[in-house]
Amino acid sequence: MGSDSIAQPRSLPPGLAALAERLGHAFAEPDLLIEALTHSSRGGRRSYERLEFLGDRVVGLVVAERLLVHFPDEPEGALAKRHAMLVRGETLASIAQALDLGPLIKVSPGEAESGGQKNPAILADVCEATVGALYLDGGLEPVRQVLLPLIDPLIEAATEPPQDNKTRLQEWAQGRGLPLPRYEGVGRSGPDHEPRFLVSVEVEGLPPARGEGRSKRAAEQEAAGALLARVAGAEP
Repeated sequence: MGSDSIAQPRSLPPGLAALAERLGHAFAEPDLLIEALTHSSRGGRRSYERLEFLGDRVVGLVVAERLLVHFPDEPEGALAKRHAMLVRGETLASIAQALDLGPLIKVSPGEAESGGQKNPAILADVCEATVGALYLDGGLEPVRQVLLPLIDPLIEAATEPPQDNKTRLQEWAQGRGLPLPRYEGVGRSGPDHEPRFLVSVEVEGLPPARGEGRSKRAAEQEAAGALLARVAGAEP
């Protein structure tokens, strides 16, 4: 992120002009940044969803590119595990917090009352939307300048590829001669643009555990983690 003062277009409100300066980018199309920080609860013609769709892919590209540089000898499988950790919702929400995006998100009064500007799922979405806005306005270089200082410490801290919960649970079951874990969707809540999935996982001989997430995959990971935590507490 740039430290020198960068003149911002007058059409950006003060809060977003300060954000653009923190991002180190002068927006030629300031409406992109406004759109990236607008939640659909506002009911306008545009919200951050389309930019989020783009930003998700751009984040994935920048992270993949960086991992290839950091780990030139690692196989694809190990890189994929690292990539999944770095682009998951929790990581993106933490980046949004580092950039102080939350207070700038335009939400409806009802969404604000329910804590929407602090909701990790919304923060992750807005992070991706902001990346999408940066990319459309300036290409990959401004995205790299914002993301890499925040992602590099996470890359360097993970000396070994992370093991996701589903893989760990599968290996735990196989190591004890048990059938593979069984996952089942048991519920869905929230609006279509921000669904929440509830998933149950069961391993033979154990009570099922549940997990919730903004995608079925995330909910499965949470459920597997909950079951692993339970068996870890039960084992001597």
